[in-house]
Amino acid sequence: MRYGLRLWEPFNILKEFNEGFAKNYEGDFDSESRWSPKVDIVENEKSYVVRAEVPGVSKEDIDIDLKDNNLVIRGEKKFEKKDEGDNYVRVESSYGSFERSFFIDEKVDRNNISAKYKDGVLEVTLPKKEEAAPKKIEVKVN
Repeated sequence: MRYGLRLWEPFNILKEFNEGFAKNYEGDFDSESRWSPKVDIVENEKSYVVRAEVPGVSKEDIDIDLKDNNLVIRGEKKFEKKDEGDNYVRVESSYGSFERSFFIDEKVDRNNISAKYKDGVLEVTLPKKEEAAPKKIEVKVN
């Protein structure tokens, strides 16, 4: 998994808060803003399962790619202002594009990866390759 690092500068927090509040208050949402969905990864005997929380994102706005050894999940949650007369006082929901990337090892059967989306949760199943188990050969007597 990849994680970005960001230098913590305490005085910039107030600046970011004020700028963010002003945008939210005015209902001006930057289409280039980014957010990161929460992800759970589960391993069982037969597969790895990646579950990403992406409520409010339509299936058509989600892309899943496997390139080299990286599973990349990206998409966008669009903000749609319903009524021109509404003035948003506070918006806590995340909007904009997102991208998550995960390292995939050689144990994954790349030809049988599947994905499904239900109730705001994207579930990507990465089946494991069947291990070449030793095969016992029976000796027959004629």
